[in-house]
Amino acid sequence: MDFAFIPSPSRGVIHLGPIPLRGYAFCIIIGVFVGVWIAGKRWAARGGEKTTVADIAVWAVPFGLVGGRLYHVITDYELYFGKGKDWVNAFRIWEGGLGIWGAIALGAVGAWIGCRRRGVPLPAYADALAPGIAFAQAIGRWGNWFNQELYGRPTTLPWGLEIDAVHRPLDTPQLATYQPTYLYESLWCVGVGFFVIWADRRFRLGHGRAFAVYVAAYTVGRGWIEYLRVDDAHHILGLRLNDWTSMVVFVGAVIYLVISAKRRPGREIVVEPLAASAAEEAGEAEEPTPSPTTIRKPTPPLGMGPEAGASAGAGSEADASAGEGRKDGASAGGDSPVGASAEEVPKADDAPAAVTDSPVASDEEPADTDTTGAGAVAEPTGAGAGTTQTS
Repeated sequence: MDFAFIPSPSRGVIHLGPIPLRGYAFCIIIGVFVGVWIAGKRWAARGGEKTTVADIAVWAVPFGLVGGRLYHVITDYELYFGKGKDWVNAFRIWEGGLGIWGAIALGAVGAWIGCRRRGVPLPAYADALAPGIAFAQAIGRWGNWFNQELYGRPTTLPWGLEIDAVHRPLDTPQLATYQPTYLYESLWCVGVGFFVIWADRRFRLGHGRAFAVYVAAYTVGRGWIEYLRVDDAHHILGLRLNDWTSMVVFVGAVIYLVISAKRRPGREIVVEPLAASAAEEAGEAEEPTPSPTTIRKPTPPLGMGPEAGASAGAGSEADASAGEGRKDGASAGGDSPVGASAEEVPKADDAPAAVTDSPVASDEEPADTDTTGAGAVAEPTGAGAGTTQTS
């Protein structure tokens, strides 16, 4: 008698009035949402728009469901088209029966259509989606627990799965506990998801190589887990069909990794051209407008107050005006200062402080020199301010 085991649910469906709520369907739906959410975060981190993954998933998910169901029906056709079987049951997807190989293959076709419509490269999209698919599988596998299906060989391990008599194999109806292969694959997929995230960060995988790492890692686990299962399956050379499929897909993923790394090393710089263009335009629009040049007032010399500095500045302006006046006077009246017109000589009222505050006007001007400028004005000659002399 086993005292420790994993119990199975008494039923896999709950009716909300006339609406059946099936545990298998809930696991698939939750897995899809989690996978798309993770992929959206990864896509946005690489420069794409957050909604792109969901928009493409609108194409990929239905194609994947159809592909998964087709693979199951084709590989287990005797369950639906054998003698005494009802082929209509092939459409009852809620009862279980999805092949991951068909889901990935046809789902990739749907993703390709969505990527073409969105204008993004399919390999980059697959890289963003890779760990999300692994986590979605980890959640979806619990649907097998609700349906009490796809378990492994009989076991007495403390984590053995208890199976109701109606769901046990025909050759071991007396045994109640079996290997919980759904749990093994769920945990394996969680590990694969984190492994892909680590490898992508460590090696900066691009051009579909992160997706190839997911495929290779998943097939390794699927191989040994498939070997434990006891449900009906086709065998080739003593191995289940899914074991052979895992080996072929693993080899293909490794070959792609090697060839892709040689032909296209590194990763894509831009994963969504439209999003990159929009970001550049937004950046240009937000650039600040250059501020006008600030005109600074002259700084007063050391030891001078603000008033003295202002007087010195006025004296400097007066000296410059005086210099211009001398040049104009020379051109108009030769060497004689009388030739300068009243209009060319600045008014005395314009710079009264320059006479007393500017040391240049009083110390550096030689004696007996005629000047025409505000810096040498002693008294205004007239109301019009004409030529002045100093001796």
